[in-house]
Amino acid sequence: MEIEFLGTGAGSPAKARNVSSLALKLLDERNALWLFDCGEATQHQILNTTIKPRKIEKIFITHLHGDHLFGLPGLLSSRSFQGGNEPLTIYGPRGIKEYVQTSLRLSESGLTYPLKFVELNGDGIIFDDATFTVSCKRLDHKILTFGYRVVEKDHRGELLVDKLRTEKVPSGPVYGQLKAGKTVTLPDGRTLNGQDFIGPAQKGRIVTILGDTRKNRRSIELAVDADVLVHESTFAADETKMAHNYYHSTSEQAAQVARDAHVGRLLLNHISARYNGRGAKELEREAQRTFKRSKVVRDFDIIDIPFKK
Repeated sequence: MEIEFLGTGAGSPAKARNVSSLALKLLDERNALWLFDCGEATQHQILNTTIKPRKIEKIFITHLHGDHLFGLPGLLSSRSFQGGNEPLTIYGPRGIKEYVQTSLRLSESGLTYPLKFVELNGDGIIFDDATFTVSCKRLDHKILTFGYRVVEKDHRGELLVDKLRTEKVPSGPVYGQLKAGKTVTLPDGRTLNGQDFIGPAQKGRIVTILGDTRKNRRSIELAVDADVLVHESTFAADETKMAHNYYHSTSEQAAQVARDAHVGRLLLNHISARYNGRGAKELEREAQRTFKRSKVVRDFDIIDIPFKK
């Protein structure tokens, strides 16, 4: 599991930062990618990566401001030309379906794959299968905005091969039966319970990705015990009033959320163009004074999310 940042800027594209988009790369987990937001020129950013648009299975839009979705019609159209024929689901606030369908209709853009929409009205679980659960909560922004919590299901423990060898259990199909937790009778008459030869389950990982927001309790609820929290950092710590007026957060407020939610790591994005070079490093230092494991990310940064040991 990795996060690759395709755009880390705020408002409008800049030379150093494109507007909002990131890919949650789940290639090992489900041979797919999930995209979160799709600002203008996201597909251009993808050209500089190894990401294949046909692998994009789901797109989660946090809100309908242009810097978070103006790249969506173009990406959807190009996916058809690049071998995409698997279904794609778009999650987002009310209006996302109308926006996409109107754009495709007026531009006469036909797709080669089924497109499904899940429009969000409130908090709750929006996706659940054998590998992941995704839930959302409304945040505090100028328009309807959501944050997303992605929870990986726990992985079944590994087969304790060394223990089987110690018990002189011959290798073969019996190993597969034991790994499945079945009770097996060996040729010598011994009966083995597979549960006795399976190690502890590996705890699944949690990733929280927030849209634009003022600091609020729902951000903390979404981020509780997350391995990684992606939080906007549009303003510096000394601009709390301006952040509030524009419905955004400061670097310090993002760090407070990370601290209060007991997350593993805080990744700061949605950086205003006013904070270039040293300014961005200062945002990072401000956050680190409250939450040490904070990092201001850049376009094309790839962040690995390992299992907890």
